[in-house]
Order: sequence, then C-alpha cells, then structure tokens
Amino acid sequence: MQRRQFLGLVAGAGVAGAAFSALPFAALAAKNPLRRSLDAAAFNAARRFVPTRFGRIALVERGAGQAALFLHGFPLNGFQWRGALERLSAYRRCIAPDFLGLGYTQVREGQGVAPVDQVDMLSALLDALSIDRVDLVANDSGGAVAQLFLARHPQRVRSLLLTNCDTEIDCPPAAMKPVIALAHDGQFVKQWLAPWLADKELARSAGGLGGMTFTHPENLTDASIEMYLGPLVRDPAHTHAYALALETNVLAGVQAAIGRSRVPVRIAWGTGDTIFSPDNAAYLDRIAGNSRGVHYVPGAKLFFPEEFPELIAAEARHLWDLAAHPDAGETT
Repeated sequence: MQRRQFLGLVAGAGVAGAAFSALPFAALAAKNPLRRSLDAAAFNAARRFVPTRFGRIALVERGAGQAALFLHGFPLNGFQWRGALERLSAYRRCIAPDFLGLGYTQVREGQGVAPVDQVDMLSALLDALSIDRVDLVANDSGGAVAQLFLARHPQRVRSLLLTNCDTEIDCPPAAMKPVIALAHDGQFVKQWLAPWLADKELARSAGGLGGMTFTHPENLTDASIEMYLGPLVRDPAHTHAYALALETNVLAGVQAAIGRSRVPVRIAWGTGDTIFSPDNAAYLDRIAGNSRGVHYVPGAKLFFPEEFPELIAAEARHLWDLAAHPDAGETT
C-alpha cells in the first residue's frame, strides 16, 4: 500500500488550543483489551434490521435513554464498536449500524452508498427508531459522515466524539489512492480483501489489514476478520462503490458549518496512524466552534477505538457530561 509518510508525534505544547487528557493510556492498553467485549457470535445474535427506503439497515443496540450513534470505518462495520457499546450501555441507548455498502446492511437496488447517502440513511434510521437527537461517535470514513451529518442536521446532534478520520484538508487521504484505483478496475476485493479473508495470518501481517490499521494486530481474531471482510468479499460491487464514492473531497465546504456549531466536539487521535496525520486533529480542534480539545493516543493506529474501548468510553462519558452541562470548563 502506498501509505503517506508518518509526520511525527505531536507534543502537547506544540498544538495551540489542544487539551490533553490525563487518562492513563498504559492502563487502558491491557494485554487483551477486547476481553470485555461481545464476541462475534453474540454480536451476530444481537443484530436486527430496520427497514428504510435505503434498504434494511443492520444494527446492534444496547442500553436505554438518550441515544448515541456509533459510526464505523472502511472496511469495517458496527462490530468495531462492540467494546464501547458494552461499556456505555448503562449511560446511553447505544446504536451501532452498518453503513450502506459495508457490513450486513441490505442495500436497496439502485441505492447509492456515498457519504451523503449515508447521512440521509442515518436520518431516516433515527426517524424509524423515534430518535430526535444523538451523541455521535465516529472513526475513519465514519468521521467524514459524522461531520456531514452535523453540517446538515445540526439540531439532531448533542455532541461529537471524533477519532482518526477524514477532514476537509485531507479528504481523501493519500493512502486511499491505491484502493480507489483498484476499485476502478474492479480488483480491490480480489487483490486485497479476498486474500486476507482466506489467509488470516496474512490479514494480521504488516502488509495486511491488521498490520496497517491495528495497534496490536495479533489481537485481531479470525472471527473478527470474518465479520469484517466476509460480507465485502461476497458483495464486491457495493464494496467497490463505497471506495469510489470516497474519490472526491466529500467534505468540501463543511468547515464553515462545523465552525458555526456550538455542539461540543472532542477529538481522540492515535499518533501511530499512517493514513491520517495528527495535523488533522489539530485542524479539527482549531475549526470546531466548540472544541473540547484533543487527546493524542501515543502510537495508536487508525482502528484503535476497537482496541481500546475503555479509552473511548471514558472520553464519551466526559464529553456527554459536558454536553449536559454546557457551562462546564474545558477538558484537561
């Protein structure tokens, strides 16, 4: 994969306006950080489908009360958030849907799968679930969808927790170019995903999904690889369509809307990510109208929200408290 040059770790003093969490990363990075999460069998058993005009949307839901919506990355699905759902279900009605074109959602024939389509689908999904407002938690291309959702439906967002993701100044990231090129040729699934699905050790290797995007690829189980890649290999047309929809800057012009918003925004960013630079976190912190700072997670790669659900849960709970008490001070 042609991955962008890592731009170096960002020190706290070097980022204006960024507040660093005192959460002990070492304590959160336990030997088996997913030990308290739903396994694949339990997650599959909990999945249900909500009919919408976009198709039958697959989701897993935990908890009750005010809703929180968890938006996954590519090529993952809602299973990415299983650990966070278990830890946060005492505080929110936690909902992890699968995007159109990814995971187990059954897309209506002829339906697009671009980020704007995902936004419209999520709005319809919330209507179907009788939910007015949500706390958004997002990663990777799900972060782009979350920003678009905030821009188009500001009244429906209570708070926004962003992890490593696209920004208007880095969309799509350079690392996506080989993926998009292969998708144009109809070869991305055949050349990348199918071999990883067939050979789980290859998937965990330095050149596989695990090595490229997980901080501890050895913890990426065979069952997780099946959960993520199985649906995509079985439906290459939608997989390629999702990748191709990311070819243009889908966030062009969104900065103004994010700047106007008074929704509290918190950013948790893994500094070991070779796809999205820490510069993006500083940019989000600078432009958000109500930023509550950045927590840089040393050495963590793109999909760290799956690996360190304790960290996500702690950040989410703190942000939700701030949203409930808007006059509270800045995070530290």
